[in-house]
Amino acid sequence: MDPILAVGSVAFDTIKNPFGEATRVVGGSATYFSVAASFFTDVRLVAVVGDDFGDRGAALFAGRSIDLTGLQTVPGETFRWKGEYGFDLNQRDTIYTKLNVFEEFKPVIPEVHRASPFVFLGNIHPRLQLEVLDQVTAPRLVAADTMNFWIEGTRDELGEVLKRVDVLIINDAEARELTNESNLVKAARAIRAMGPTTVVIKRGEHGVLMTRPGDGEFFAAPAMPLEEVFDPTGAGDTFAGGFLGSLAACGEINDATLARAIIYGSTLASFAVEDFSLDRLLRLTQDEITERFRCFRRLTFFDEA
Repeated sequence: MDPILAVGSVAFDTIKNPFGEATRVVGGSATYFSVAASFFTDVRLVAVVGDDFGDRGAALFAGRSIDLTGLQTVPGETFRWKGEYGFDLNQRDTIYTKLNVFEEFKPVIPEVHRASPFVFLGNIHPRLQLEVLDQVTAPRLVAADTMNFWIEGTRDELGEVLKRVDVLIINDAEARELTNESNLVKAARAIRAMGPTTVVIKRGEHGVLMTRPGDGEFFAAPAMPLEEVFDPTGAGDTFAGGFLGSLAACGEINDATLARAIIYGSTLASFAVEDFSLDRLLRLTQDEITERFRCFRRLTFFDEA
């Protein structure tokens, strides 16, 4: 079981949808990722919070396999984000984004964590992702996330990141924008040509498409059909945590373990959307994860006879 170094944002979110509202709850890419991945392996979190984060925020990580040595606390307010959803939970409006202390974030990787075998570069400025890569020592696998904002505004720096990562995790709209390809199969192949050997394209309620390393083929998985979808905030980062956590825990990286990691990522994400913020993940049990993983297997099984 290998530990994961996770670098990204920790934030206070305010979320409103037709089912209710949650105010000033802990969110951020590194938060969702770390909580999800900690069900599988040890996580070394590197992020920044303000002095308003306090014991209440830190308590969220308590009792989990998450090392907070790299969590910086600096004077000022923690990154804040507010979003609103309508009945179509695939669409959301950002009401505000207040970077606060995150605006001056400079990731400093503790010396004891620089040899981490697995590295996750959360959705932060590509320049910061490069700074992290310059500090780590020969990781076994590097996975990265990005978004349309960086694709549009920092394409050259993002290109340098892509040359140095093994796995890119990206959603379907971002894959199309990055490659100028409307077809996701073509888009995935175009991204592989930029550097990553494995491309994972998140398709929301339509599942996941992943390139298989080496042979140019694909693995696809559906999303779990759910009766209760409450809040999709952080589902993508939760997916990434389950995906990479599963890989780090199993000790091997091959077609079979990558496919299984996709299902574990989808399993964790299917729980995350069942309640506001991290609430469902925080009360999640290993038995529940195991049972839903089995549900995914039954969902996709067929007998060709």
